Amino acid sequence: MPDIPPDIPSTLLQRRPDIAAAERRAAQANEQIGIAQAALYPSLRLSGNAGFAAAKIGDLFSASALVWSLGASLAQTLFDAGANRARVEGARAALEQAAARYRQTVLSAFQDVEDQLVAARILQQQLVLRQQAAQAANLVEQQVLNRYQAGQVSYTEVVTAQVTAQNARRAVVQAQSDRQVAAVALIQALGGGWRGL
Repeated sequence: MPDIPPDIPSTLLQRRPDIAAAERRAAQANEQIGIAQAALYPSLRLSGNAGFAAAKIGDLFSASALVWSLGASLAQTLFDAGANRARVEGARAALEQAAARYRQTVLSAFQDVEDQLVAARILQQQLVLRQQAAQAANLVEQQVLNRYQAGQVSYTEVVTAQVTAQNARRAVVQAQSDRQVAAVALIQALGGGWRGL
């Protein structure tokens, strides 16, 4: 069973795949705003062509036959009935939605970690109590067995003490198993454990 440190830095949660994915979705939604805003401005394209033109085939490869063409084209939508502005507003709304989902994912991650830390602490306390109960049941079992060998009690009391001790030992094993399951759940909640703090 790994020792769980008393304080765990929240930066470990950045390794969780769900948080990283939500963060990337929010960043992508932010980039979509820039793309939508770019559509509000005119589009300018520069082009250049070079070629040969000659009246006779023999003059085709001479320097005077080389022709250059440079140009620029400007495209701007004059009237779009507010479609571009609506796309910008839609992109902003998508960003707000992605940011809200990101916040919810982070809060859920914090809740997962807190739940598993509390479970680990409670299960540790239960394990200690069950170990004490098992030691007491073992002691009672030995005392009843000694009394049986001395002829003071019947064998039914020995069997009852053995069943009680066995149940207490099972409870200890179950508590140990529950602690290990909680430790694995904590490692998952942290996105990979707490090594290298």
